[in-house]
Amino acid sequence: MKISHETVDNLAKLSRLSFEGEAKESMRVDLENILDMCEKLKDVNTDGVEPLIYMTESHTILREDAVLQEITHEEALKNAPKKDSDFFRVPKVIGGHE
Repeated sequence: MKISHETVDNLAKLSRLSFEGEAKESMRVDLENILDMCEKLKDVNTDGVEPLIYMTESHTILREDAVLQEITHEEALKNAPKKDSDFFRVPKVIGGHE
């Protein structure tokens, strides 16, 4: 597929890039090569080939999800600048600008 200089200019504008001279011609050739490769992929026979979800067969090994009580409730509130009997007190952030 042929790419015009106007197409390169339009893509450059959309992507906020600037190409002049040799760089513009190089970009035009690269875009043509990419589109030619995509056209070649249409000819590949994919009958009976399952789509890939992952590129490898490896799986992530996760640790056991176990609840641990590392500190007590009182220790968590100990250094809080503002607190209630059981909660941290924080400035209102939703609807606070009137």
